Parts: sequence; C-alpha cells; structure tokens
Amino acid sequence: MPSQIVIPILATLVILMSLIISHPLSYSTTTIRDLDRTQADAAEEKLRALADELETRINKSGEILEITSKLPQVSSTPFASSISPELHGIPEDADMPKRKVAQDILDTDNDFQVIFFLMPNGDMYLVEPYSRQENLTANNFAFRDYYRGVVDTHNTYLGNVIISASSGRPQTNIAVPIFSENNGTLIGVWGAGLNLTNFSKSLQSLNLTNNERVVYVDQQGQKIADSNNQSLRPNSLNESFADLESFKNAVNGESGTLIESINGTKMLVSYHPLKVFSTVWAVLAIQPYDGPTVS
Repeated sequence: MPSQIVIPILATLVILMSLIISHPLSYSTTTIRDLDRTQADAAEEKLRALADELETRINKSGEILEITSKLPQVSSTPFASSISPELHGIPEDADMPKRKVAQDILDTDNDFQVIFFLMPNGDMYLVEPYSRQENLTANNFAFRDYYRGVVDTHNTYLGNVIISASSGRPQTNIAVPIFSENNGTLIGVWGAGLNLTNFSKSLQSLNLTNNERVVYVDQQGQKIADSNNQSLRPNSLNESFADLESFKNAVNGESGTLIESINGTKMLVSYHPLKVFSTVWAVLAIQPYDGPTVS
C-alpha cells in the first residue's frame, strides 16, 4: 500500500476516532401519575444522552468502514479463485493489502473485534484476525440480516444481534456494500463485528442508583448490552425484551415512560429509540417502582 495513500487514510481514521466521546418477559402496562413525572423526565433525559452517545460511536465506526471500502486494495477481489471451503475463504497469506487495511482498522477502533469481506453471493472471502476465519463454522452468509440489508438498501447497514459463526458469542455487524463504478454490480460486502462487551462495560461504568438497570436492545428485542455486571454470564446473553410495550414504542420511534410488570415485579421503564443508518434499536432504563399508578 503506497505510503502516500496510507498516511491520509490513517489520519482520517484518527480524526474519526476523536468524535467518540432467550426468555420472554411477562408484562402489563400502566401510566404514571403527574407526581412521578419528575422521576420519569430525569430517566428519559439520561436515555437521550446515552442514545446520542452510542449513535455517534457506531456512526464513527461505520464511517471508518465506508472510507476504507473505497480503497483500491479493498474494493477488489484478486484472489477470488483461491477461496477454499476448507479455509473458509482465501489463504492466510493471500491478499495481504486488504488484510493490512483490516488490521489497521482493528488497531484504530477498539469497538471492532473482527473485519471481513464477503463475495457478492455471500461466500466468505477473508476474515481478520485470521484465527477467526479458521474458526468459522459456515462458508456462506447470504442468510444473515446484514447481508440482506446491504443488498436491499444499497447502503451501510447495522445488523441485529447474532451468534457469531467464528466465536460462538453474540455479535452485531456493520456492513458496507461495494459496487462497481462501471456497471453498478455488487463487488462485495466490507463488514465488521462490533465488540458488544465494550458496550456493556460502558453502561456498567454509569453511576446508577435505586437498583436501576440500563440495556441496549436490537430491533428484535434481543439484548445488545447491559449495565448489570452479571450480564456476560452465558445464561443471560440471549435475554429478550420483545414483549415489553416500552420496547415496541421505542422501535416505533417513540420515547417515554411506562410502568410494566416484569416477571411479576412492577417496574418503571423509560425508553428511547436509537437510530443508526436504517436500523432502529432501543435503550431502556428499568427500575423497581413502588409509587401510585393509574390504569
């Protein structure tokens, strides 16, 4: 990769970095009285700030992928004929310029844990780190929501939580389609897996009180990140909030506060949408509620 190309790209990445600052839940809902409005307003303001921060964070990561997708060493597949099902892509020492760009991105943005390139039909071309490519349990990913998302929208797409085929753990991916300038055909998909553990650690650093819990939830209601420091235990990774009315309101673009019964306990749930690219997630603040309610 010529130094005159590398330096401006790395400088751009540094600038972008500086922008950062399954069990269903049973429920019923009620509204809150005016005397509880102050508590609800404070929770909703907190959620707006958290949503804005995560939107900025993910948008920054998406911009890094979009910028690097335009590099000539990324937007071509010179070793496509070397794809091997046994290797789940091309050999470790093939297409080193593209692998080097992927390594530079991983070194630049700690929110990424894996970079990959898919062929137009969804076949895996390469993964960095290569150890993640070696661990893949599939070779074609056309069934994934992020692949379908970029093909359908022709734009950068943020996927929902999936179980990674290379790590066996929850992961959500950002994908960028690469199209030929000559005829507009799809060349491939440049993508990256986000480190959801980092998002949970950010929430766990909050100074929460009164047994409050904050979670990020994807469009399907699946938990992305959790302020609860027990959230990384295996039995909590597939937690779903899809049945909550507050979740449904948030992914419809609404924000507010409801009282919901969760596993038999009355909870005050504040909610706010989190919009990134064409995807809407939700951020929820949940805490026990002992105040008066109305039906």
